[in-house]
Amino acid sequence: MKLKFTLVAITFLALTSLYSQEISDTKFGKGLINFTAKDSSFSVKFAPRFQVRSISSWDHDGNQYGSPEHNFIVRRARLKFDGFAYSPKLKYKLELGLSNRDISGANQFNRNTPRYILDAVIMWNFAGNWELWAGQTKLPGNVERVVSSANLQLVDRSLLNSRFNIDRDLGVQLRHKTSLGGDFLMREKFSISQGEGRNVTEGNEGGLQYTTRLEFLPFGTFKSKGDYSQSDLKREVKPKLMVGFTYNLNQDAVRERGFSGDYMFRSDGTLYETDITTFFADAMFKYDGFSFMGEYAKRTADSPVAIDLDGVTPTGDIVLTGNALNLQAGYLFKSNYELVGRFTTVDYETVTNTLPRKQYTLGFNKFVVGHKLKVQSDINYTTTDGNKDNITFRLGFDIHF
Repeated sequence: MKLKFTLVAITFLALTSLYSQEISDTKFGKGLINFTAKDSSFSVKFAPRFQVRSISSWDHDGNQYGSPEHNFIVRRARLKFDGFAYSPKLKYKLELGLSNRDISGANQFNRNTPRYILDAVIMWNFAGNWELWAGQTKLPGNVERVVSSANLQLVDRSLLNSRFNIDRDLGVQLRHKTSLGGDFLMREKFSISQGEGRNVTEGNEGGLQYTTRLEFLPFGTFKSKGDYSQSDLKREVKPKLMVGFTYNLNQDAVRERGFSGDYMFRSDGTLYETDITTFFADAMFKYDGFSFMGEYAKRTADSPVAIDLDGVTPTGDIVLTGNALNLQAGYLFKSNYELVGRFTTVDYETVTNTLPRKQYTLGFNKFVVGHKLKVQSDINYTTTDGNKDNITFRLGFDIHF
């Protein structure tokens, strides 16, 4: 709690200080504060945001649906700072999470402390189309994960993403873009990271994580980076398409999902290690209010069942392996109402002892100020192994300064 009060105090002092100096562009949705030093030696934009959700869920017992369970939560509450330092070619991003979902996950490898830091990264455009990133941020994984939670088309991400994404990590990334002629653009992204997720403080267990992603944009770039923002809010006047492929190797991984999940301890307190490989193929398409996103994910492990020191006895930990498909499409009416549909199927390898799932989602949105101020709702029908059913209705709003 002391740290939360300290964060609030620091933010208040920063606001007080900045308001006493030159301030530019305070339009809603463009950041609570946009400040550039008079000598142009640095800039900072401060943009807090939060999401509130209401969730009602019904389980089917084979004969009828039971009584609903209701939950009201602050899904996300975040403080975001970004800008440049010393030169416009040296950018930075710092994002802090305050909600329980944002900070949960304390363990002995982060000194049993809340995980407040989401992003802390610098991005250096050191030559031409080359950028070097260093710090903690999202890896170049599936497009759905890299899309900010502020810019989602449905209330939350899909089952594919929740089971198989590669999320944030600490390390370095090298990024480049290449023109292939005309409007055709290719982007290359390479990353070497620690492999255990965000906010780890107690050294590196196991090996490192290696990620490579290639993106192809045959019709040129999207408006306002729309390939990494869901819904066609800009109503592209010409078809736009991005196709991406990601390969990720978490070498000697020590957690059940590589970057997250339980650490796989053996009886003597040491950690079980295995190589985990994840592959993604995805696409984003937009044209005149219509948007489509498709994703395929597959995760494998050399030895998914953790074995104790005797080389025979399972410890009980199992790497979550399998594959998933996610298809999502929506149409934005000129009244800024949007209708969205999504289908997701997840199949796990037999060794995981986890049943396959299918989920059908229908969503309805009202954008007041784009993604910055919106009301969202969706209803989800989920079937587990074809015979265990669930219906979940979600309603919420987002506000992003």
